[in-house]
Amino acid sequence: MSLTRSRSLLAVALVLIAGAMAGLASGRASAEALLLVEADSGKVLHAENATYPWYPASVTKLMTSYTTLRAVRDGRITLDSLFTVSANAAAQSPTKMGFPIGTQVTADNAIKMLMVKSANDMAVLLAEGVSGSIENFAAEMNRNANALGMTQTNYVNPNGLPADEQITSARDLAILTRALIREFPEYDYYWHLPGIKLGKRVVRNYNTLLGRYPGADGMKTGFICAAGFNLVATATRDGRRLIAVVLGAPSAAVRAEQAARLLEQGFASAPLSWLTPSLGLVNSLTPVDASPPDLHEEMCGPHRKRPASEEEEQEANNPGDSTTRCSSRASSRKPRTAAFCSRTRPWVNRSWSLPGPRAVPARRGSRTPNPASRTSVAGSCGQASRRPSRPRTRRSQPQTCRGRARARRRSPQIRPRSWRRQRKRPCRCRAHGPACPRSRQISHRASERGASDRAG
Repeated sequence: MSLTRSRSLLAVALVLIAGAMAGLASGRASAEALLLVEADSGKVLHAENATYPWYPASVTKLMTSYTTLRAVRDGRITLDSLFTVSANAAAQSPTKMGFPIGTQVTADNAIKMLMVKSANDMAVLLAEGVSGSIENFAAEMNRNANALGMTQTNYVNPNGLPADEQITSARDLAILTRALIREFPEYDYYWHLPGIKLGKRVVRNYNTLLGRYPGADGMKTGFICAAGFNLVATATRDGRRLIAVVLGAPSAAVRAEQAARLLEQGFASAPLSWLTPSLGLVNSLTPVDASPPDLHEEMCGPHRKRPASEEEEQEANNPGDSTTRCSSRASSRKPRTAAFCSRTRPWVNRSWSLPGPRAVPARRGSRTPNPASRTSVAGSCGQASRRPSRPRTRRSQPQTCRGRARARRRSPQIRPRSWRRQRKRPCRCRAHGPACPRSRQISHRASERGASDRAG
């Protein structure tokens, strides 16, 4: 009897443990997906939930660029072909360039704005210019995905705006990235542009690893509430190029940090790496038949002080300044100072650090210009420079008590050097005479002291 009871308890315990592990696995799957692949061989170096379906967000624009460059290679268009901004393109949701209807843009400039600014209107511009409509371009994107072996991917739009049918996986994104690197090496500069300049307007790349992580040379970021923060990053060291895919990160900073950790792990020399079991090639990873996780509540729920956005990393690195403030409003507002436009925060981690420009902020209330902000910063927020500060003037000492108090109220920042010493002195108001209340108090106290001295 006791043996049967112990066996039944053991079976129940095993069932509970299996259920807990399944719940933990599902929780991890809904949290994020990580993948590290060698670009040349396709060898998988690290994989976590790499074959779970995911919403691609703006990482979709990698396939938009791939389809456009294939059209250039096939001779259907050229990089100098002019495309006109339609009403459909101008009506797209941000992030976008915001060009008015009828503006003509070359394919070359549209791809640059697509990769740097992640402009949704430029994605529609390319789709309509290459295939005539969004539907035809999406069908062409799906044909290219099937030809590459991206079995978990389906596209319905060229910009990655929220759509239930727009699905991919970390595995398929790594396959697409390898195809872009191998098939279009002459266009490799598109993937690591630090920024673009349009008149006085300078737009920086959302991929914060560029110029900060050693060897970083691409590729694309993405964010929607349902997908979280996505990133496909590439880096090259000593002729070896790696691809890191991060899907579903909780913030832009965490997204970049995880990608950097994966890349650093891949570049680090491991003398006993041959003992670890091989994960195979990226094409041989087995897809998982499941629904993509919906992170809308976690990313944009009411528990957040403000909804997550793609600009939050740049706002965190540049307090008081963002890409929108320093670029899209530059034409309608006075140019900001270089102290605001160049202030960045270097990457600091437990095992590695990344250098970055840093400007010491000016002290609040100080009229002395910040020495680090005098230099103009090209490529971050344009040729911004500090306006010359007004010379500090010294006002003459008021002749009356009321006038002195009025001057202090009007200009609290501009006071004579000996103001504190003068404030403690007796108020001798010749203009008011005995009518000055403070002079009466002082004379009354003086008379009392004199009387006490005489009495003593």
